[in-house]
Amino acid sequence: MRIGIGVGDIAGRGSAPGDQIEQIRSLAERGAGSVWLAQIFGADALTMLAVAGAQLPGIEFGTAVVPTYPRHPTALAAQALTVQALTGGRLTLGVGPSHRSVIEDMFGLDYTKPARHMREYLTVLGGLLRGERVDFTGETMRVNARLTIPGSEPPSVLVAALGPVMLRLAGRLTDGTVTWMTGPETLARHTVPVLNEAAAEAGRPAPRVVAGLPICLTDDPAAARERAARQFAVYGQLPNYRAMLDREGADGPADLAIVGDEDALAAGLDRLAAAGVTEFLAVPFGARDQLAPTIDFLAARSATGGARA
Repeated sequence: MRIGIGVGDIAGRGSAPGDQIEQIRSLAERGAGSVWLAQIFGADALTMLAVAGAQLPGIEFGTAVVPTYPRHPTALAAQALTVQALTGGRLTLGVGPSHRSVIEDMFGLDYTKPARHMREYLTVLGGLLRGERVDFTGETMRVNARLTIPGSEPPSVLVAALGPVMLRLAGRLTDGTVTWMTGPETLARHTVPVLNEAAAEAGRPAPRVVAGLPICLTDDPAAARERAARQFAVYGQLPNYRAMLDREGADGPADLAIVGDEDALAAGLDRLAAAGVTEFLAVPFGARDQLAPTIDFLAARSATGGARA
């Protein structure tokens, strides 16, 4: 199981774009294999990855995730292919429909039938990323376009899929899924089986399963869980994540946080690997003096391919 590290908004630590670039540089120097940025309400994630990738060789990059509704697939495909050209093909493009409270209440867009939207969006996006001329007429969009960006190649595409309909779409149309606040039991019994079955039916390779959870190296697990309960409280209220917490039998996000000493953290990562997770998207949290040791632990595990050192 590979290990990547979340930066900026994905970790609940929004900061200036230049500061986030320096965070990525620091992670690369400390041996992180990949870094992931979210597109929430802060700086543009793909722009920052283009800048970081042009400066930092070796390390891989991902978005977890870019909401699809606000960006036409031609615009997103052009951005992603540009990042690919500038980084030498090191981007994983994670996309997702976001939430009704964001898309309708904040952006004023129609969130009716998100699965239909995602099916049509991925159909168009996939063709454009492969350099094909896309002539598509669906219920939510009509596109007749082709993109030509020399030096680029199609990035790996993942979908933020939680329920069975989205998971089947991810398995049939993309390289896998990227989850958040989904526990190991739910991953093992729900996410991975549904995703793998859909990919097999479509004749696609075994999908990637990127699972994101908070993590903190600490000698006071109770205090860390109290902090997680405050810092990630919103994810216990959004219906999509609430459904995953309920599947896991978790009262809230704090129950899914991986906290404790190195043995406890290693055991948590082992449970994810046993569930079928191919990549752990670690979101370090905690007091200032806990973040660096947590990141060092993750970098050391990443260097050994996720296995215990």
